[in-house]
Amino acid sequence: MTSAEFDRMFDNGEDIDHLIDWASAKRPGLKLRRVNVDFPDWMVRSLDEQAQKRGVTRQALIKMWLADRLQAAG
Repeated sequence: MTSAEFDRMFDNGEDIDHLIDWASAKRPGLKLRRVNVDFPDWMVRSLDEQAQKRGVTRQALIKMWLADRLQAAG
């Protein structure tokens, strides 16, 4: 199958799941790296409040906010 045929199937909404080896799939540029950041207690409480309002975890909130700022900084 050519990439053009694969793209056509995907674009047409056809089921392509059987054509993908999900066990070896990679997300280029999205490799995770663990970092440690220390926050004052008041900041952690505030982050938890904001995360709860949005129905996400503290970690997800921090990632969303950092991604927004980094994209805005361009």
